[in-house]
Formats: sequence, structure tokens, C-alpha cells
Amino acid sequence: MSSPRLAVVLGEPGGIGAELCAHLSQDLARAQLCTVFGSAEVLRAGAAAIGKTIECIDAEAVPHEAGQLRVVDFPVSTHTFGTAHPANAAAVMTALHAAIDACLAGKFDGLVTGPLNKASIHAGGFDYTGTTEVLATRCGRDVVMMLARDDLRVALVTTHLPLRDVPDAITADSLARTIRITHAALIEQFACAAPRLAILGLNPHAGEDGVLGREEIDIIVPVLESLRAEGMHLIGPLPADTAFLPSKRASFDAVIAMYHDQGLPVLKSGGLDEAVNITLGLPFPRVAVDHGTALDIAGLGIARPHSFLRAIDQCASLVHLRTSQP
Repeated sequence: MSSPRLAVVLGEPGGIGAELCAHLSQDLARAQLCTVFGSAEVLRAGAAAIGKTIECIDAEAVPHEAGQLRVVDFPVSTHTFGTAHPANAAAVMTALHAAIDACLAGKFDGLVTGPLNKASIHAGGFDYTGTTEVLATRCGRDVVMMLARDDLRVALVTTHLPLRDVPDAITADSLARTIRITHAALIEQFACAAPRLAILGLNPHAGEDGVLGREEIDIIVPVLESLRAEGMHLIGPLPADTAFLPSKRASFDAVIAMYHDQGLPVLKSGGLDEAVNITLGLPFPRVAVDHGTALDIAGLGIARPHSFLRAIDQCASLVHLRTSQP
């Protein structure tokens, strides 16, 4: 089986993305899989921050020694580690779109994205709520955000919404769509033959029979009953405060959480180095780091590359699983 071809998006130039890519460049086996979409100048600065050098080679070349990295260059207007300059928003978004389009065109088998800065991109004139949403629009697909580590997977019905908007976004259609996409992805991308999904309630104690809210009774339970009739193994709705107990995790393959901060704090509490962000429902695998731009430590050479390297390994694994499916 041929090695997967991965497009890697540098992300926010002022953040730690360049240092993470610099670590990648020193790992020849991984670097040979990857082509970075971002500023060559920023990449070289990131390498200097960790006491290394990067040779940015042509996107068609093959790295043959540590320190070489294929790069599609997107020059930035200005650069300072620790500062997210809105003037760079166009370069950042152009690089992201180019990498997505290259995957759609079949030039790459998977996409790995570094962290972006939402506020800076907004200030630069772009309507950006997250890369997951950009992927959904660019690819014309319904998608689901799932964060995963070795012992836990959490998919989200809603993603980057203000908390006051969440209940209105929990509809029968949005919930059923999330469950269907997650169920299919576990079969097709994770080789899980008969997925078991734990579905969280929206309200405390999963609504307490309507005393603490009726979303479970009016929306969640009817959807689960309908999908169970199709043969899906669905557990819930479960109270979120006890659903993640270690004694219960062995009974399901993934959790469906209703909103961002309902499920992700539990997953991330195991350590940011252990988790990755996976977008389900795309025509190609996309995996991202499970942390932000870390502007406060950018350029200091102390950023840990573990989540980034794990994202590359996970994306390569998903490519292999996808291409090995009949």
C-alpha cells in the first residue's frame, strides 16, 4: 500500500504552528508524508525558535534528510510570534482553502490543520467560526466534529455557538444527522462493525422527566426511538455528569454531546497531548490538533508537538482504513 499524502495547514503565523512544523521536519518518516501550506518565512522562524533549521523544498520533491519539508508558500504581510495580526487573515484563509481544494481534487489523501485564531481572522474581514464549518461549506457536506483520544470519542451536535443559542439548534434533524454521520464514520473509518453510541441529554439530569427541561422528551427521545427502529445501538439520553464515569466507558464506542463545553472538558482533562479533532462526513479524513494557537508561548521553543504529531499519525491511519475498506 502506498504512503498517504497529507496536506498540512500551518495555521496562525503568530502562534506555535511553525514550531510544531519544525518538529515535524526533524522526523523524516512523517515529513515524507506531508506538504505544508503556509509561509516559508514563518516556518524558518519556527525552526530557529527550537534551535533547528528548515529547508523548504518544492511541493513535488521528496524529503530525503531531516530538516527538509515540502512547502506551498503563502507569504504573510507581517510576522511576530505571540501576536495574531489581522493583516495576515487573507494569507491564512487562502492557505486553508487551497489545502482543502487540493484534497478535493485528489492531490492529497488527508488534511491536518494547525490552530487558527478566530478573533484575528474576523478582524481581518472574514466570517470565520471554525475550520470545521469552513470544511462543511467548502466541501458541500454535512459534517460532525469529533474529538478523540485512545480511550474516548466525543462527537458534537452543535459546535461553536454561544450557549444561549444551543437549545434552539438542538432539533430532530440536527440530532439525527449527527448520529447518522457518527454511526457511519465509526463503521467506515474506525472499523467498528456495530457502533454503540451514548447520547447525552441537554439539561441537567437529562431533564429529570421534564422537570428541568423538555428537550429530552420532545426531541431527543423520539429521535433515538426512531433510529433504534433502524437497528442502531443507542444508549440514553444520559445525564452528562455521570455518563463519563470510567466504569461506563466500556459500554459505548463514542459519546454524542449536545454542545461544545458539555463533552469536551471531560475529554481534554486527560491532557491536550492525548487528543485530536476529527471532522466526520468529509470525502477525505481531516484531523486537527486539540489546542489553540498558544500565543503566550509562541516563539519560545517550548511548545510540545505531541498533539500535532498524533494528528498526523491519526490522519495517516484513517487514510489507510478508508482505502482498505471494500
